[in-house]
Amino acid sequence: MFKTRLFIPGPTPINPEVQKALSSPMINHRGPEYEALQKEIVENLKKVFKTSNPIIVFPSAGTGGMEAAIVNFLSPGDKVICASIGVFGDRFASIAKAYGAEVVKVDFEWGKAIDPSKLQQALDDNPDAKALLMTHNETSTGVTNDLWAIKEILKEREILWIVDAISSLVAIDLPTDELGVDVVVGGSQKAFMIPPGLSFLAVSEKALKYAENAQMPRFYFDIKAMLKSMERNQTPYTPALPQLFALREALRQILEEGLDNVQKRHKQVGETIRRGIKAIGLKIFADEKFASNTVTAIYNPEGVDVRKLRSFLREKFGVVLAGGQGAIQNTVFRIGHLGYVDVIDALTVLSALEIGLKVLGYPVELGKGVKAGEEFIAEEVQ
Repeated sequence: MFKTRLFIPGPTPINPEVQKALSSPMINHRGPEYEALQKEIVENLKKVFKTSNPIIVFPSAGTGGMEAAIVNFLSPGDKVICASIGVFGDRFASIAKAYGAEVVKVDFEWGKAIDPSKLQQALDDNPDAKALLMTHNETSTGVTNDLWAIKEILKEREILWIVDAISSLVAIDLPTDELGVDVVVGGSQKAFMIPPGLSFLAVSEKALKYAENAQMPRFYFDIKAMLKSMERNQTPYTPALPQLFALREALRQILEEGLDNVQKRHKQVGETIRRGIKAIGLKIFADEKFASNTVTAIYNPEGVDVRKLRSFLREKFGVVLAGGQGAIQNTVFRIGHLGYVDVIDALTVLSALEIGLKVLGYPVELGKGVKAGEEFIAEEVQ
């Protein structure tokens, strides 16, 4: 039996110490042990988000965090601009519509980043828009948006800036306060290296003022109720204790490694993958100027049934890759490389991919992709 090696954009692998933390004995979630747990987690999350703003932890998948980021700050009928470059940008728009917002969707070519000039025009055309929704790192296409460029066009505007950073936080730099993002959404099953089940929101003072007048319905995702409980290091309902035990351990490890080092590691892994893919002879879907360091979307090799390729890699080597999503479901496959991952893992997936392609008849020179990755790593460690 092969060890399962997850190379998908989430859930991501869990290291042994975090896995052990998941098995910690239950505690009284209304007692002092829990209060100490929550206090430590929130303090360390602020370091990861690079913020002094309140951090709220919800027991939910990342999509729950996205929903919370809408229902707590907006009212039915509010106009919002949603800049979308893929599946998860579209999801943000869908959630806002479901709660009665008037959504002005600004679509950009998949594989490209947000064009600031086009977004600026949309902002100018809709001066009454209450919020801008966008995704930092789009896992369906493997593209990372330039938040600094967006910051420039939001100067002098009162619009609320809400960013889905579920697949970027920890792995890709996002200095929340320096950028001036009002609401940042994170999720546990990505670079935080723990199982699905937690979402995080960093919320600015400006966003809290919006929350005072927000009329969208909510109960479970009510930040006012959550913040009131958090004054006592408590929650208004039962917290997800195993995930929180794991998060405490994961945050300790992230901060021990150093956030800058974690991000450097992800950058090296991303570049190793990209160089290897190109050397194999495959084409990366994303505009490389904005290529993600957490996931790479790759055009399907000509003449190869990618479903068979993914099945072969899973069955023969335990290597699990992701398929395409949405409009490019049958156009690309994806390699996730975030969280508990390093450059040796990148070489592993490149090696397995070469073998799989060779067996399925694709004209690949075995070792060429791995060599390109090795050469880059050798440069980096000198």
